[in-house]
Amino acid sequence: MFNRLNEAEKRFDEIEKSLADPETTSNQAEFTKLMKEYKNLTPIIEKYREYKKVSSDMEGARLLMDEGGELYDMALEEYKDCKERIVVIEEELKLLLIPKDPNDDKNVIVEIRAGAGGEEAALFASVLYRMYSMYSATAGFKTELTGVNETGLGGFKEVTFLISGEGAYSRFKFESGVHRVQRVPETETQGRIHTSTATVAVLPEAEDVEVELNMGDVVVETCKSSGAGGQHVNKTESAIRLIHKPTGIVVECQDERSQFKNKDKAFKILRAKLYDMKMQEQSDKIASERKSQVGTGDRSERIRTYNYPQGRVTDHRIGFTIYSLESFLNGDIGEMLDKLATADAAEKLKGENN
Repeated sequence: MFNRLNEAEKRFDEIEKSLADPETTSNQAEFTKLMKEYKNLTPIIEKYREYKKVSSDMEGARLLMDEGGELYDMALEEYKDCKERIVVIEEELKLLLIPKDPNDDKNVIVEIRAGAGGEEAALFASVLYRMYSMYSATAGFKTELTGVNETGLGGFKEVTFLISGEGAYSRFKFESGVHRVQRVPETETQGRIHTSTATVAVLPEAEDVEVELNMGDVVVETCKSSGAGGQHVNKTESAIRLIHKPTGIVVECQDERSQFKNKDKAFKILRAKLYDMKMQEQSDKIASERKSQVGTGDRSERIRTYNYPQGRVTDHRIGFTIYSLESFLNGDIGEMLDKLATADAAEKLKGENN
C-alpha cells in the first residue's frame, strides 16, 4: 500500500509543477486532463500526509517516553492517541486507494418504467420521478425531462430524464433495479394493500469518443408529440424517434418544442444505451471478478420496498430500513445513497484483500 502511496505522491507533485507551467495552462485539453487527475489524487495525498504527520508525532512521543522524566505521562498519552489515529487513517487510506469507477463523475440518464400493477404501477413510477427530481434539486443537480408516456390518472407508463452535475453517476448508480411499493390504491374500495413495481435504469452519459456510432445504422423518424392517453399536443413534428438497426434499440424524445433539441437529447440517450451494453459485455467477460454485494448490473433484481402502511422503506441489498417514508419520497434519500456507497466500498475492499 505504501509503495502505491509514495508513487501517488510523486505523481501529485509532478502534476502540481506542470499546472504552474505556462505551457500547460495554454494547452486547454492538457490542463483539463491534469486538473482532473490532480483533483482525484488530492484526497489521497492529503490523507497520506496526515498519516505521515501522525506517524512523526508518534515517533516523537516515543523518544520522549524513552527519556523518562516529568514529560513521560504526557508523552505516553500522545503516543496512545497517535497509535489509535494511525489505525483509523490506514483504513481510510485503504478505502481511498480502491480504484474509482471511471463513470462516477458523469451525468446520468434515468429511465423509470411501470412494472406489475397496472395503473397503480404507473402512479408509483411518477412518485419515483418526483423523488429523484426533488433530491436532485437539493443536491445541486440539474434535471431535464426528455420523454414521458403519461396515463389518464397522472401516472407514467415510462419516463426518461437527464441528471447533470459533478458526480451524478456516483450518487445514482445503485438505483438500478426493481422498486416495489405496498400501499392501498385510491381506487381500492375495500382497503386492501396492493403490491406494484417499477423498474429504474441508470445509465452514465457517454462521450462521443466512447461509442462508435455509425449514422448509417440509425433510422431517424419525426412525429408529433403526444400527451396523456396518446393524443397529439403539437401540430408540428418536433418529436424524434431513433432506431438503432444493429441492436434494435429505440429511443424517443419529445419534451422540447424544438426538433433539433429533441434530436440532440435522443442521441445522448442512444449513446448512453450503447455504452451501457458495452460495459455489460465487458463485465460478463471478466468471470474471475468478484461480484459486488450492492451491484449495479441486474435490473431484474428487486432492490427496495416502499411500505406505506408501516411508513418504511427497506433496501434489500444491504438490509437497511428508514422509518420516514414520507420525507424519503420527498427527496430525502441522501442517507440511503450514502449507505449503499459505503457498503459497495466495503465489499470492494474485501475483494482487494482476498
